[in-house]
Amino acid sequence: MTLDQQQPAPTEDAPKDRHILTGTLFRRRSSRVTLSETPPPPKPEPVRRPAKVARMLALAHHLQSAIDRGLVADRAAVARKLGLTRARVTQLLDLLLLAPDLQVAVLGLEAVDGAEPMSERALRAVAHAGSWVEQRARFDFPR
Repeated sequence: MTLDQQQPAPTEDAPKDRHILTGTLFRRRSSRVTLSETPPPPKPEPVRRPAKVARMLALAHHLQSAIDRGLVADRAAVARKLGLTRARVTQLLDLLLLAPDLQVAVLGLEAVDGAEPMSERALRAVAHAGSWVEQRARFDFPR
């Protein structure tokens, strides 16, 4: 049964402050529930950006490249230049211990609507797992 069939026909004695809605109605969510004859707008596309672990791995490659080319002397100089602790620079460069195929997989990760696929701490644990075979066994690829 449609709304047209449910609504009685307006009469002369109907109150003037009320309206009879006919047709398809859409419920809108807000602090109050309202009904509207226009459909809701389509949901926006999810916001995608590179995952934080992917950005950190890319930064680690950039820092190691700067050290290799002689632009900075060592990890301590990188830390001083960036205003980071030496321990943090070491944490970042430890990501380079990952197997090459795992690095490619990490660089391809995306955060969708702000939800990170994995934490940097978990990735560092994989990097410290030992051999590349052990790393691959520990790596839980986010789906």
